[in-house]
Amino acid sequence: MTKNLFFLFFFIIIIFLQSPPRIQSQRIPRNISIFILAGQSNMAGRGGVYNDTATNTTVWDGVIPLECRPNPSILRLTAKLKWEVAKEPLHVDIDVNKTNGIGPGMPFADRLFYRFGQVGLVPCSIGGTKLSQWQKGEYLYEETVRRAKAAVASSGGGSYRGILWYQGESDTVDMVDASVYKKRLVKFFSDLRSDLEQPNLPIVQVALATGAGPYLDAVRKAQLKTDLENVYCVDAMGLPLEPDGLHLTTSSQVLLGQMLAKTFVDIPNSAKTTVPLYLPLLVSSLCSLYYLIFFEVLRHTFL
Repeated sequence: MTKNLFFLFFFIIIIFLQSPPRIQSQRIPRNISIFILAGQSNMAGRGGVYNDTATNTTVWDGVIPLECRPNPSILRLTAKLKWEVAKEPLHVDIDVNKTNGIGPGMPFADRLFYRFGQVGLVPCSIGGTKLSQWQKGEYLYEETVRRAKAAVASSGGGSYRGILWYQGESDTVDMVDASVYKKRLVKFFSDLRSDLEQPNLPIVQVALATGAGPYLDAVRKAQLKTDLENVYCVDAMGLPLEPDGLHLTTSSQVLLGQMLAKTFVDIPNSAKTTVPLYLPLLVSSLCSLYYLIFFEVLRHTFL
């Protein structure tokens, strides 16, 4: 009986060690690495979103890939400016007028938390928006700056690591919007860096996979060559789309997030580690080993 109680206690300890901690803003480590997610629907995430013909409503299928599962080392800033363990859909309380699904944010963070110890995602994307709505003085711009600054303040001294930007589908409709896209984009990036007091903050943007209008090539050309220092581009062209022909599928979003992470890691001095790379892997491996030992001992005890 004593032996059985010992094994039960041992099992409870392992479960406790692997349980995600409850996150409160005042307990966030000071070295949390903050990433701003901005743009329109494909950054907000529409992976797995489809039209339910039975109810004539747009719904999310709820499928969450392994790379997008909650992780206590990956946090997100809610609409109420509180940190919580991130889970899909990341933009559920941000892009509130649309149905959100899988985006690139979680798979991006999944590739980076080993390097930083803790990653903080700040979702700011709103579907169906033009770049003109993201200019300084406009609501979306000012809200992004407000949320970004709140992320640092509420983390007790976290630091900006980068901006992920995926937008432009709406600017392919009108010739004027497409023709001035590069000018607006450069101004947006420059203003945002200035207001965050990070003049060389890394920005990784996505070149469109598709567009809502006939001027896709003009917008893509602007995205692929901004001529700004420390601005990089990942090309989404060719990634599989949902049946609507506009939004990336769940698997495409996972791949895109990983592409964004690789591009970020390749930026010189952008991904310096704050914890040893082996530490999270070591903890995970030890927990798995304890599980194996426990069940093996349990098998010999009761069989």
